[in-house]
Amino acid sequence: MSVMRLSVMRLSVMRRTATVLAAATAITAGLALPALAHVSINPGTAEQGGFSKVAFRVPNERDDASTVKVEVSFPTDHPLAFVSVKPVPGWSVKVTEGKLPKPIKTEYGDLKEAVTKVVWSGGKIGKGEFQEFEVSMGQLPTDTDQLAFPTTQTYSGGEVVKWADAPKADGSEAEHPAPTLKLTPATATDSHHAGSPSAAASAPGASASPSVSKVAAGSSSDGTARLLGGAGLVVGVIGIVVAILALRRRPS
Repeated sequence: MSVMRLSVMRLSVMRRTATVLAAATAITAGLALPALAHVSINPGTAEQGGFSKVAFRVPNERDDASTVKVEVSFPTDHPLAFVSVKPVPGWSVKVTEGKLPKPIKTEYGDLKEAVTKVVWSGGKIGKGEFQEFEVSMGQLPTDTDQLAFPTTQTYSGGEVVKWADAPKADGSEAEHPAPTLKLTPATATDSHHAGSPSAAASAPGASASPSVSKVAAGSSSDGTARLLGGAGLVVGVIGIVVAILALRRRPS
């Protein structure tokens, strides 16, 4: 076989390998990025009847504007008796309380008022960045399996995006889903912590120092994004192996 023909064959194999890798990268990016673009609550689950520390994660989705205001609405049908916020450098926070439609009986007495809204403003989330706003709250209800926190995101150009859509009837994700905290039954091991407002602060991993940060959005991948990214790499490696085997089987 001539040297020229062998070179052409190698070039063809290399092109096929590059095509496989490009396709795998495109598929991975197309599936993983949307999962990172939504306003979300982290962690996404907590135990019923207890206290939890969560972070509202807000990514900036615009190339020509910054996020300058974040407004989170708290449920009034399942109000939370205790809500405290963690300071975020560069941002001011306003916690609004309101009267409930009807008093809610709790182990601490009748709850007539509760936090209805928390607003962060004065800061900036730039292009390719995200910010986390931490909140400690409880006592989480025991008669529902989830709490929704409709969130409004305001950009420096005046655009307002409302993350308040409920899940679709077919189970698929809405265009602008509201951050939702899933509630699971309390375990016997942790039941003694359920009635304590300090439970969230004393939980393993809780830190006394501010943990909010402003970094590139690419570093905020969750479990789904990691899984999809790993799948893309596996596809790429398989493509390379197939190409090498095909090249070795060609007569020299």
